[in-house]
Amino acid sequence: MDTDTTRPGYALAPVQFSRLTRRGILLGLSLPQLIALSIGVLTIVTALYTTGASGIAWTSPIWGTAALSAAIPIGGRKIVEWMPITSRWLWRAARGQLTYRRRIIRPRPAGTLALPGDAAPLREWHDPESRAVMIHDPHAQTLTAIVSVSHPAFALLDPGEQHRRVTGWGRVLAGACRSGRIARLQVTERTLPDSGTGLAEWWERHGVDDDTWAASTYRELIERAGPAGERHATTISIALDLRAASRQIRTSGGGMRGAATVLRQEMTALNGSLRAADLVVDGWLTPDQLASTLRSAYDPEIGVELDRHPTVGRDLATAGPVAVAESWDRLRSDSAFHAVLWISEWPRSQVFPGFLSPIVFTNGVLRTVALHYLPVRADQAARDIRKKKTELISDAHQRRRIGQIEDASATAEYDDVLQQEADLTAGHGVLRTTGLVCVTAPTIDELDAAVAAIEQAAIQASCEVRRLVGQQAQAFTATALPLCRSV
Repeated sequence: MDTDTTRPGYALAPVQFSRLTRRGILLGLSLPQLIALSIGVLTIVTALYTTGASGIAWTSPIWGTAALSAAIPIGGRKIVEWMPITSRWLWRAARGQLTYRRRIIRPRPAGTLALPGDAAPLREWHDPESRAVMIHDPHAQTLTAIVSVSHPAFALLDPGEQHRRVTGWGRVLAGACRSGRIARLQVTERTLPDSGTGLAEWWERHGVDDDTWAASTYRELIERAGPAGERHATTISIALDLRAASRQIRTSGGGMRGAATVLRQEMTALNGSLRAADLVVDGWLTPDQLASTLRSAYDPEIGVELDRHPTVGRDLATAGPVAVAESWDRLRSDSAFHAVLWISEWPRSQVFPGFLSPIVFTNGVLRTVALHYLPVRADQAARDIRKKKTELISDAHQRRRIGQIEDASATAEYDDVLQQEADLTAGHGVLRTTGLVCVTAPTIDELDAAVAAIEQAAIQASCEVRRLVGQQAQAFTATALPLCRSV
């Protein structure tokens, strides 16, 4: 048997992510830091010119607090950078926006999704031609459709097949960049409790239920093992930018019908790209399928019953949660607790495709991995790259003037910008990628244990995750719901 894997046909090229930009407005300082330091400097100057040197001592609590808040980090951020998050949290708490209770007596307006928070204005549109449900966001001016896909286990494929599938997925993302009308592309991979219907259906088709001891034992094992297992579900959501596609929408008749026509064109293109990438397209989600997805996201325990009874709980008007309570670092919905983690650092060294396998295949943890891709137009990407180059060169020149030592991170970031410019010149697209992980558990203790397991899996994947605080409700909507929401 030929086992030579060094030939070009079996080569699997490693990839490397660009570093997360941490540059500030001036000398690496962010806007909140500059504001705090400016307050401190103005306080010192004012005191010096009004009361002399003694005024500096009297005003030391003011400029000292400003300087310390701009310099001392807590949880990966400076103290002054926590002020917007904390202020918004306190404002929402004062207005009672941290809890949600469904008003069962007064129904929601027709056509709106029964979702809490900033997702409440979302509206549904039933497309008669594709039979898919489209979600309209009147504030963000987007129209979203969701497709369900299936695929073989990537880790079990040989390197040549992995390379071919990675290339095909790259073409899918490149098509999203060239379109110019796609606002966001969301890939959601989640684990769900297995209801055992698949095993039961297999036994009905292939089993011999003759009331023997072997048949009775096998049937009992299927009934016990089914609900204890897990299954994976993958969806890809595509959001049409209604502002960017306004001309095509007017040409197609205007209004929601015109927008649905334009979105169907993007759906057809995406459908062809996915099939070319050897992904099995199971179909665009219908209203009842989306209702089941939303219901099981807020109430995981009901997901098993929904699978066993396909005709129950399939109404979008009642698919939202009954109650939601948000705390600083977690969210509680109907039957579960949730915590959303942000992939703050992608691998800095070269890794092979499939590096997220430790997170995706974590056993015993109900979780949802969401990757948000924001396509950037070629002209805008070129302007952004030129701006980054100018800022990096200017910051380096300023550091040399004041005698500050040049660190390796700034040099590596400049190399990343040059690589992005070379890729853009070669015809590749530029996407801004955000990774989120939502962990779900029935109790707080189990949630903390599951979060710890995901954090260890992220270390194995050469990634760094951080628990989002003060924005768990919004982050949950962007992660667990395939609606192309932002954080």
